[in-house]
Amino acid sequence: MSDTAQPTGRCYCGCGKEIGYGRYFAAGHDKTAEAAFLAIHHDGTVAQMLHAHGYRPVADRNAEGSVTKAAVDKGLWLECPRGCGYRGARESINNHVNRHHRD
Repeated sequence: MSDTAQPTGRCYCGCGKEIGYGRYFAAGHDKTAEAAFLAIHHDGTVAQMLHAHGYRPVADRNAEGSVTKAAVDKGLWLECPRGCGYRGARESINNHVNRHHRD
């Protein structure tokens, strides 16, 4: 048995709705599940979730404790290639560069 979530044809939020092949959630239900999970495990806040995993506000964005630095360090996110400090997923970086760094 795999430790990775697998699509089952039913929405993962627990509503019971049938969904399309290869999908995990009905439209918008990922946010419903996320909000319920935060309420159950982290007093309903992203800040408490981050704190529970060792992330915290930092004065230096490159300091240990920065969740965005951790995402970049793990190779899951990128830094803006123009050096402005923006961090995000590959598609977010592409959108950011196209919006904020037009030549």
